[in-house]
Amino acid sequence: MTTPRAEPFFLKTSGGPGGSRFCLFHPPEGTARAALLYLHPFAEEMNKSRRIAALAARRLAAQGVGVLQLDLHGCGDSGGEFGDARWDGWKDDVRAGLDWLRARLHVEPGLWGLRLGALLALDYAAAAAAPPARLLLWQPTLGGAACLTQFLRLRLAGELLRDGSPDGADSIGKSGTEALRARLRAGEPLDIAGYELHPALALALDGVDAAKLPAPRCPVDWFEVVAESGRAAPPAAARLAAGWTSQGADLRQQAIPGPQFWTAQEIEEAPLLLDATAALFLESAHAL
Repeated sequence: MTTPRAEPFFLKTSGGPGGSRFCLFHPPEGTARAALLYLHPFAEEMNKSRRIAALAARRLAAQGVGVLQLDLHGCGDSGGEFGDARWDGWKDDVRAGLDWLRARLHVEPGLWGLRLGALLALDYAAAAAAPPARLLLWQPTLGGAACLTQFLRLRLAGELLRDGSPDGADSIGKSGTEALRARLRAGEPLDIAGYELHPALALALDGVDAAKLPAPRCPVDWFEVVAESGRAAPPAAARLAAGWTSQGADLRQQAIPGPQFWTAQEIEEAPLLLDATAALFLESAHAL
């Protein structure tokens, strides 16, 4: 049987800002055994990851897993500008995507997030009245503050290249990012690498920390991409996973060799990550 072709459409949000959200639905082959809402990473990392997310979604659909790829408000082909995006608004988008999948496939959907999308999935699941069916985390960003700092450094590096700086590399260190944070706290939007960052989104990111969230209440599969076989997950990721497990979370963490495709200069693939993701649902199929 041939896997059905992906269906692009615009999802209308009920009263949300910025118009409709662009979605790409990968219908499952045969009867749906599971469903996943894919949450993309932040800013340019989203574009670097589009190909691998599509490859994974097609492969999952062939195994009977329906996948909805959703561009969050102000991102990709969705309505609104990036400068209008808000963290709580993105969580509203998550809710809308889950509702759509549930109505379409009549199964309880899970959340699949990459990088900041994984942190968004964790934050949403922690506050939801009922947890998602599962969490699939690809290289999760553990703190919004670290993501924001990395993004602000792009602004500082751009200024350094354009104008030069007597402080050299020091200008893109902690003092430089703190100065930009002060401007954001004062209410000033910042243009960074072609994206307008609104203070409300920046301040929300600064406050989201996976370590401060309760342990997930659903099964979690966490994949960390490492440089070579045999290398363990980073210490911070391992500590957080161990803490959740000690609280009773149903969690499996794996280190998967592969490239950092979300930041690579050229579009990269990670075949072993795709294989490990597909294997999750092969195992569940065998258990039926």
